[in-house]
Formats: sequence, C-alpha cells, structure tokens
Amino acid sequence: MLDEAARRELEDVVARALAEDVGDGDRTSLATVPHEARAVARITQKQAGVLFGLDAAECVLRSVEPDVEIVSEAEEGVWRDGGPVLTVTGTARGLLAAERTALNLLQRLSGVATLAARYVAAVEGTGAKILDTRKTTPGLRLLEKAAVRAGGAVNHRIGLWDEILIKENHAYLAGGVGEAVRRARAAAPELPLEVECRSVADIDEALAAGAPRLLLDNMTPDELRAAVAHVAGRAVLEASGGIDLERVRAVAQTGVQFVSVGAITHSAPALDLSLILEPLP
Repeated sequence: MLDEAARRELEDVVARALAEDVGDGDRTSLATVPHEARAVARITQKQAGVLFGLDAAECVLRSVEPDVEIVSEAEEGVWRDGGPVLTVTGTARGLLAAERTALNLLQRLSGVATLAARYVAAVEGTGAKILDTRKTTPGLRLLEKAAVRAGGAVNHRIGLWDEILIKENHAYLAGGVGEAVRRARAAAPELPLEVECRSVADIDEALAAGAPRLLLDNMTPDELRAAVAHVAGRAVLEASGGIDLERVRAVAQTGVQFVSVGAITHSAPALDLSLILEPLP
C-alpha cells in the first residue's frame, strides 16, 4: 500500500531510527547473548483495531538482518479483534536489536489506521468523507497518510506545494478572501484551490471570486446546515475545527462533503502489540 515516495521515506526513517536506538551496537545483547544463538519472534496484536505498517516492520528487520525469515499472519487495512501478526526467525541478537524500532513504527501506524477507521465508521451513511490534515509527525507524513488510507479515510493535501489552501492569515495579508482567491488563481491556475470561510460574508466573497471549494472552519452544526443551504451546490464544502468522535456524525449530517480531522494523526494512540522471543535449539 506504499507508493514509491512513501517507500523512500520509510527507508530513511528506518535508517535514522535504528541509528538512534542501536547506535554502534546493542551492548546488552552483545554481552549476554551468544553470537550463534537463533530465535523466533512472534508479534501479536493485543487489542482490536486496524493493522498497518507490516512493510515498516519488515524494513526494520531486514535492515538489521538481511537473511531474516518473515511470515505474515495478518491482513492490513481491515478491522480485526487481535491475534498473530508476524512470525520472524533469525539470530537472537538481530531480533533483539530490531524489536523496539519495528514495534514503534508498527504500533504508531496501526494506531493512525485504527483511529481513521473509527471516524469513518462514525459517519457511515451520511455521504461525508473523512479527511486527514498536515498535523502529522515530522518525517512520517507519507507513512501516516498511507495509514489514514488503510483506515478508510481520505488524504488531504500532502504539503504546502500541491494545493492552494487560503487560510485566515493569507486572506488578511492579501486584502480579503476574494482578493486572495483571485491572486491564487492567477498565480497557480493548475492547482486545486480551497479557501477557509468563517462567515457568510466570507462565503459570498469566495464564491464571487470563483472558489471551487470552501473550508468551513469552527462552525456549529446549525451554522453548517445554513452554509450548505446558502451555497446550494455552488462549491464543495469541508467542515473542520475541533471535531472529535462525539461530534463528527452531527457535523457529517449537515450536508458537507468532507470533514477534516487533525486528531487522526496528531492524537492517535498506539495500537497495543507485543513481541515475544523464543530461543531455538
């Protein structure tokens, strides 16, 4: 499920994470575990959720020990109650050196996929889609956005370079919502364009300037319903601003096409996974 750019990011992340954790060697294992010792490691999912990040775990394991044997026992991108994830056979020292980094990435990405799936389930039947944001862990954006997709949600822009998103500060500095839209259209007509609106006046300015998509920020469900009626199909609408699992369905039922939720990436708890090592004869 990782594209080429995400795989490059993964390789870089794994290299830096292993350098940070292992450094010039796992001193404890080097001192206590015989060089020739081999073992089998079993990774298990201990709570319900959506698993994602098997590529990350495998990249870590193979970076430490290229000849490691890995058997996958779980499907990514589906809700599961728990159970076996990976069985890995290799040198005991290699498995111990890879353990924490492999679990850190797998738990983090699975946590993002799981929280995304919870939001998607909460708005089922409304017609609205859940979007992520740029509120990602620095250096892990492409991986976390892949995890969002695994959970059934939709990616918003990747960064500042692939879409025009006019926020309040941009509009203020440009001299108003309408002027900001016109300047952006003139400067980058090929890019998707969206503009943040906080009032009916903002909405009218944006529509008059030809904005195809509006970000309705920090509006109540009643205000959102009124905005949907006012726009009447003239632009695609996205709701945002402090939307949690308790509020998201009410927001989705207002008629907006998208609901963006920063919490999917900035506040996702790690999925509980364990790795148990067993020595081989």
